[in-house]
Parts: sequence; C-alpha cells; structure tokens
Amino acid sequence: MYMKRALQWIMKLSKLQKAGIVAAVLIMSGIGIWRISTSQKKSPVYQTAQAEKGTLVVSVSVSGQVSSANSAEVTTQASGVVKTVFVKDGDSVRAGDKIAQLDLDLVGQQRAQQAYASYQSAQNALGSAKANLYTSQSTLLTQWEAFMAKAQNSTYENPDDSPNTGNRQLSDFVITQDDWLASEAKYKVQQNAIAQAQTSLSSSWYSYQQSSPTIVAPISGKITGLSLQPGIVINAQTNSSGGSSSQRIASVKTDAPPTVSLNITQIDAPKVKAGNKATLTFDAFPDKTFTGEVVSIDTIGSQTSGVTTYPAIIKLDSAVEGLLPNMSAAANIITATKDGVLLVPSAAVQTQNNTSYVRVMKNKEVSQVEVATGLTGDSQTEIVSGISEGDTVVTSVTNGSSAAGSSNQSASPFSPFGRTGTGTNRQFQMISR
Repeated sequence: MYMKRALQWIMKLSKLQKAGIVAAVLIMSGIGIWRISTSQKKSPVYQTAQAEKGTLVVSVSVSGQVSSANSAEVTTQASGVVKTVFVKDGDSVRAGDKIAQLDLDLVGQQRAQQAYASYQSAQNALGSAKANLYTSQSTLLTQWEAFMAKAQNSTYENPDDSPNTGNRQLSDFVITQDDWLASEAKYKVQQNAIAQAQTSLSSSWYSYQQSSPTIVAPISGKITGLSLQPGIVINAQTNSSGGSSSQRIASVKTDAPPTVSLNITQIDAPKVKAGNKATLTFDAFPDKTFTGEVVSIDTIGSQTSGVTTYPAIIKLDSAVEGLLPNMSAAANIITATKDGVLLVPSAAVQTQNNTSYVRVMKNKEVSQVEVATGLTGDSQTEIVSGISEGDTVVTSVTNGSSAAGSSNQSASPFSPFGRTGTGTNRQFQMISR
C-alpha cells in the first residue's frame, strides 16, 4: 500500500524532480559502497608462524667451477705421424705406460736429438760432480788426520788432554785447522752440486720424454679425452718466443674425489674456515645434492674490476661419475650450527634503534615484544629471550576483506638440516568493529 502511494507520488513529480531523486539515490548508494570497501581494505590479514625449537644452520652461498685437481694432462712436443695407439678412452694405465708411438718428422727428429743430447750432458755433469765429491772426501779425510795429529801434539794439548788454548793461537796450528775446515766446506758444497746435477738430469729426461716419439702416461689413472688414431698427423707447436710448446692429446683421471674452486666475497671470507662442511649442486646434475669440505682458503685474495674475492677449494666427499673439469657449481658452506634453539622466521624479527622486536598474536590480539636474538641463518633467526616455544609470531601483514578469516596450512619454513619444529604458517584476519 505504501509502495503504491510512493509510486503515485513520484509519478506526479516533474522530470527535473524525478532526476534529482535518482541522483540522490545513486549518490547515497555510492557512499555506502565506498564505506564498505574502505572498511574491508582496512581489515589487516596477518601471516603467522609458531616459535619452535630446532637446529639452526648458518651458511654462505658461493659459486664456482670444478677444477682438474684429480687429473693430469698427457702432453707432447713431438711432431709427426701417429704410428701406434696402445690404449683407448677409458683404459686404466700406470705412470710410464705407453700411450702412443710416432714416426717423427724432420722438426720432431731435431727436437728429440737436441733433448737427448741435453740429457746426455746432464748425465756427464752428474758423473763429474760425483767424481769431485770423491776427491773432496779424500782431501777432507787427509786434512782431518793432519789436524788431529797436530791437535794431539804435546805442544797443543795439555797433559790432562785438555786443549792448550795459548799455543793453539800459533800460525802453525791455525793453518792446519783452516785447511781441515776449508776441505770440509768444499765437501759440503760438492754434496749440493750432486743434488743440483741430479735435478738437472731429471729435468732433461722430462724434456726428452716430451719430444720423444713414445708418448707415456704421466700418472696412474684412467685415460679420458683421447682422440688419437693411427695415421693422424701431429704438427709441431711453438710458443711466442719461438721455443717448443707442448700440446695436449689426452688426460689421465685418478680416483681421487674432485675439487671445486670458488670465489668468496670479502664480507663472507672471514666466516669461512678450512674444515667447514658444504653442500654442492651442479648444473649438470640439477636433481642431486653432494657434500664436501673446505680444504683451503686463500687469505691474500685477488682483485678484478675493483672487486676483491678470496679463492677457496672444496673437496667432495666422494667421486662423482660424469663430473668434468670447469663445470659450474654452487655451494652452501656451513659456517655454524646450533641444536635445540628457539627459532622464528627471520621475517618476524624487526629492528628499531638497535633493539629487536617480534609481534606476538594471542587471542587474535597482536602485541609487540622485545626479544634478544642470536645467530641468523638463511631464513631463520635464533631467539635467546623474550618469547617462548609455541608462541604465535607475525611474519607479515596485508590488507584483506572483512569476510570470515581463512586458514592456510603450509610446511614449516625452518631449516631442512637436523630436527626442526612442526609449526604451521597461519593466516588471521582482524575484523573491524
């Protein structure tokens, strides 16, 4: 009845009055919608997690590449035609085993002959050094006997066999003593000459092996990267100064665990020590994680484009089939661990004026609590005091609708190392009243 009367009243109004009523209704509707929307946006949504005890792992993330510490190159300075290949890729060899035999060309023959002549010269030098050593030894013994005969003479020795220091200042005694000391010094010099001649001989033999028509394995291990075939020509190589240069024809890989070379920033370098454990991943094995240990860190460092880094070496705990030199690697070096500590996500900790706080939710009410923090890991922070295990802490706040709060269960963000807590990450919405 009231609706009918209202309609009749409206129908009696002029067009201008009707338009004004419609505009007023639209304005009131817009204001209502705006108020509802504003109220909804101001309703905060809290992401939360529980404080729980577990193991905190502090690590440093670095990248690098696989080094070739567990392999050695098979090289040669010889040139000519490959006559025979004694091994194939994957064969096991011992140091000195034959790899290949060449028919040397003219350049190869000249290099080999020069190297062998140097080797023979080194042999002769060693023989001469030994002969001189024998002569020095004979002279030393002769001078020693002369000195002892002089020293035990009654002129230079007292009746109680003690030295007569006064008479031993006479030139006759001093000359005999100096002759003996000089012969002793020459003998020691000749001993050093023997060692030097032996080193030269070994070096010349290695040079001859490099230019020899027979290529041999430098160490024991497994042959990799060998592509030689009978009939292939190996050309002579020279360096920038015109001398002979070696060329690689294969590698010998040992069973030793491979190593990874990494560059650590100057911020992280003081945290890393030899013996630190590490986890590693490689682009070549995206679904696998490997373990290793830091064996060295260069504290001198190097600078490139104004950036200082400190090279470190990580040795893998075991050999990895298919892992090759220069493959890309990423490592997390574990610098500290603590068991049984109270942990919260690092996002829950706020710092103001050198004081740390967390927001604690209790009975849907949020309060700010001062805390003392300890170590900080990649995603977690140790809480020393201020809150207790099981407390609900706020990790983030967003604006959301005023609808009923939703619950979003997710896995604990705590560390995958060791035992961690089982708290859930929850979402709460505070409804404006």
